[in-house]
Amino acid sequence: MDLFSYAGDKEQDVSAPLAARMRPRTLEQFVGQSHIVGPGKMLRRAIEADRISSLIFYGPPGTGKTTLARIIAETTQSHFTDLNAVTSGVGDIREVVKEAKERRGMYGQRTTLFIDEIHRFNKSQQDALLPYVEDGTIILIGATTENPFFEVNAALLSRSQIFELHPLTEDELQGVMDRALQDKTYGLGELNVQIEPDAREHLIHYADGDARRLLNALELAVTTTPPETSGVIHIDLDTAVESIQRRAVRYDKTGDNHYDTISAFIKSIRGSDPDAALYWLARMIDAGEDGRFIARRLVIAAAEDIGNADPQALQVAVSAYQAYELVGMPEGRIPLAQATTYLASVPKSNAAYNGINEALADIRRDGHKPVPAHLRDASYKGAEKLGHGKGYLYPHHYPGNVVRQSYLPEGVDKTYYKPVNHGVEKKLKQYLERVAELTERE
Repeated sequence: MDLFSYAGDKEQDVSAPLAARMRPRTLEQFVGQSHIVGPGKMLRRAIEADRISSLIFYGPPGTGKTTLARIIAETTQSHFTDLNAVTSGVGDIREVVKEAKERRGMYGQRTTLFIDEIHRFNKSQQDALLPYVEDGTIILIGATTENPFFEVNAALLSRSQIFELHPLTEDELQGVMDRALQDKTYGLGELNVQIEPDAREHLIHYADGDARRLLNALELAVTTTPPETSGVIHIDLDTAVESIQRRAVRYDKTGDNHYDTISAFIKSIRGSDPDAALYWLARMIDAGEDGRFIARRLVIAAAEDIGNADPQALQVAVSAYQAYELVGMPEGRIPLAQATTYLASVPKSNAAYNGINEALADIRRDGHKPVPAHLRDASYKGAEKLGHGKGYLYPHHYPGNVVRQSYLPEGVDKTYYKPVNHGVEKKLKQYLERVAELTERE
């Protein structure tokens, strides 16, 4: 049975992992990704109308890339075949193409090729696909966890529609769990499973948007827990922790303490109090908070609250995030502490944060104004005839490497960036004032 076979018989499915048995078989069962397959969305309409063109699905594990391909397999009239980029080569592609040509010539039937982990194909393998995607011999569906703009040939990208899939929300994961617990055919519905609220919350939180990870952990918890004399399989927090191999976060039952603690942490950094920031960091670490969550908040704080008052703060925060990913806990507390104390101990500025918010507000209110002709790209053939770049003054040809000219659209005359008068930003402010003086003299 290949990847796209429909196992409607329960006897065939019963030995498969829960995540495989609960894989949605229709768009109605599919969870998440409403931005691309919600009612009325283009991809959903294309699937329902059997008008699929070449596609690339890009997103983290467990978000539905392969599932969408399987749903297309169930609804399309084309022949489906699949390859895995890890184990396949150019020879396999040629064999698929040969069969596709025969199928189209003899039966007039299209062939859709699904390639999992398409980013693992090298340039020559991707190039081997290109002519047959272009002439319609095959319709390509690629799945990748890597950014396709970096990992897939530009020529192949230009002939495909790219859809980014997002991690599932906790509400969506809740729905996935409920369906698995209630489904008596493919799920755990025939068992009397009772999951304590904190165990349920723990599994969903640490599934981290990955439906497959959630279902694997749920299945492990249920199948390794002996029933009580009443027949109930009782899943408590300790079992959930073992099943997903992540320590429980020890906060109050309402979850308010989680948000209050991270708020106190960020406000301590913003208030330049490294001692208080370390205290709240220690509280979160002791409670079992996810270190990646803390690291992400440090990156945000570095850009939002420190900004150009000390541009190195962002580098420190990003490095701490990367260091944590490398070493994990318990050693990961050290780079987190280093970044926390650095961010709390440097000058602060939210000028960049305020500037981008103000600029976005103006654009959303007034719309996108045309780029002035002198600022438009003049590097390509024919640009000069369109007047692109005409009148542009090259700053390096003028004293101080600055020259007076407008860089904003017509009708926009506003100062968005207002640097503070301390830290590195003080020097930036002085430079901008000097630029203003030089251009005023011209």
